[in-house]
Amino acid sequence: MLSEAVRVLVVDDHPMWREAVARDLEEAGFAVVGTAGDGAKALRIAPATRPTLAVVDLNLPDMTGVELTAGLVALPEPPRVLVLSASGAGDDVLAAVKAGATGYLVKSAGREELLEAVRRVNTGEAVYTPGLAGLVLGEYRRLSSAERAPAPGAPALTPRETEVLRLVAKGLAYKQIAQRLGISHRTVQNHVQNTLTKLHLHNRVQLVRYAIDRGLDA
Repeated sequence: MLSEAVRVLVVDDHPMWREAVARDLEEAGFAVVGTAGDGAKALRIAPATRPTLAVVDLNLPDMTGVELTAGLVALPEPPRVLVLSASGAGDDVLAAVKAGATGYLVKSAGREELLEAVRRVNTGEAVYTPGLAGLVLGEYRRLSSAERAPAPGAPALTPRETEVLRLVAKGLAYKQIAQRLGISHRTVQNHVQNTLTKLHLHNRVQLVRYAIDRGLDA
């Protein structure tokens, strides 16, 4: 079962909120391997607990959630990061994603929305509260138009990998891509993983940036 393979670290300075998130995750079958009320503790326990995913608040007493995200993704065995914040401000979202967060939800998200986000982010899929995905993709397009340069010697992708990559760049979820192409969700995941390996990329956020750099989101 997928949830059994997901090891979560919950970081939030509000004890009641932190405990509630941890409880919801555990009841859904996820392994909560640690909790922390500040960034220093999170960075201290992460190497020993080896989470595959960290749920991180932006407002922490000793550092920002953006700084913590950057610290977590720099670890030798980095977890994917899902930011769960009260803020839906564009600057906060973009700063978190640029630091390495794979997903971003506002705290008004429901329990099932959170659980689904954890499942998807753990596989490397970028997940955002509705309305925020367009903001992130728009920023990538802006940066790409300013920085775009030819990339000689780029690895060759198969036609199917390119087709999947194009749909990823358009912001479609894996299930939507599977339905569009008439293939299984697992096959989509395999194509994405193969493409990440070929391009020496680490997550879907980087993959979207790569695709936009090459105009595949058109």
